[in-house]
Amino acid sequence: MRRNGGTILDTFLVGNGGGFSGDRVDAPIPVMRSLVARGLPAALFFETLGERTVALAQLERRRDPELGYEPMLERLLEPVLRDAVTHRIPILGNFGAANPPAAGRLVARLAMRLGLPECRIAVVTGDDVTTSIALDQLPVHEADDSLDMKSARLVSANAYIGAEPLVEALRQGADVVVAGRTSDPALAIAPLAHHFGWDFGDWERLAVGAACGHLLECGSQVTGGVFWDPGCKDIPDPWNIGFPIAEVSAEGGLVITKPEDTGGVVDLRTVKEQLLYELHDPARYVTPDVVLDITGCAAEQVGKDRVALRGMRGHSRPDTLKVTACFEGTWLGEGEVSVAGPNALARAKATAEVLHRRLAMRGLPVRARVDLIGVASVHDSDDGALWRGYQGPEPPEVRIRLAAEGSDRDAVDQAAREVLALLCCGTAGTGGARWRLTPRILTRSYLVLRERVPTHVVVKAAREMATATSLAR
Repeated sequence: MRRNGGTILDTFLVGNGGGFSGDRVDAPIPVMRSLVARGLPAALFFETLGERTVALAQLERRRDPELGYEPMLERLLEPVLRDAVTHRIPILGNFGAANPPAAGRLVARLAMRLGLPECRIAVVTGDDVTTSIALDQLPVHEADDSLDMKSARLVSANAYIGAEPLVEALRQGADVVVAGRTSDPALAIAPLAHHFGWDFGDWERLAVGAACGHLLECGSQVTGGVFWDPGCKDIPDPWNIGFPIAEVSAEGGLVITKPEDTGGVVDLRTVKEQLLYELHDPARYVTPDVVLDITGCAAEQVGKDRVALRGMRGHSRPDTLKVTACFEGTWLGEGEVSVAGPNALARAKATAEVLHRRLAMRGLPVRARVDLIGVASVHDSDDGALWRGYQGPEPPEVRIRLAAEGSDRDAVDQAAREVLALLCCGTAGTGGARWRLTPRILTRSYLVLRERVPTHVVVKAAREMATATSLAR
């Protein structure tokens, strides 16, 4: 443990600066400011990967070998990197996505520009198993065996690695740890295990780390984001919602809070909602490092924007790691157009019917649906039963959305373009048309023995890594 004047500091702070790719780039600033002001040992982590994010990053890397990492990486780190290095607050992130080495070089160039040539940057690799493991020899995870993958073309396959290689990077003095597909909780477990010297067989301590990471991984979701429901569940200053900070003690105490100068709220409701988020089995939340059991967990409000948790239990980690593979799927075409003013609902319904008839008349080999946004879309079925039967108040405007899906790129594109003709062929007051065509990504998960996923850690000073063409030791 770090010492301050000879006294062991038994509280460690873990801050979160991002919960997904595309999160607010200014969010890390108040978190880092708070970590620095409190003067305790601390770390800041970024969780920027969803299951499809890696596949999209792999496609970017195919187009350019120096891309394939979090596109906002430089914007996220620039405001906080100097304080992180100066105050010895390590930054960890899976923002390396499909290309951790290139992300490491980007961070190194940023550090050089900020006058931090000795900033130590770790690159953790090994999660990408696209070419090293035959997926057809692995058991399929959960219910994914129902997917038809016969003609699917592999884009990427990445294993969810745990905290141990991240701890090794911190042990080697890394100021920034750049990884690819880690588990979300591993980003919090790693600095805690490094600071407190936790053994990777101490399931009770690792359970606290997993709960900490799970609560913080989605950023502002635990401080009022998504929870917020105006008039029902209000939060203060939602335009300035704060990102979370966890206080973890050597004995395994856990308190969730946030920077004082930010909006949002941390209370029993926000914490309980996030704790249950994505937990299929509260007694068995499987991570690469520990299986978390929250069935005996208790939460207590211990101050303004402060919630303490206790009673988390841990069980031995699984022998396997989850591998999520992404495949090229079909094409998705989307076209939108608006109608507004008196009689908008009747004009929107008539327009939707025209689109259905046009696709049938042209015989395009696509599966399509039309939604009336503002009337019925989110909960409607492909046949438009809700908007067809809608008899509610007359809306002042309606946005009509056509979605078409199929394996024939040109046919899907032609279907989506049908909305453009409505500017002259449609009802009165039709405008604001647009369309786009995007490839769809299919995902399927497998299980692989962890020993088949070796990881590799390289730590270099920024002045060395910025110009490196490879990351050999």
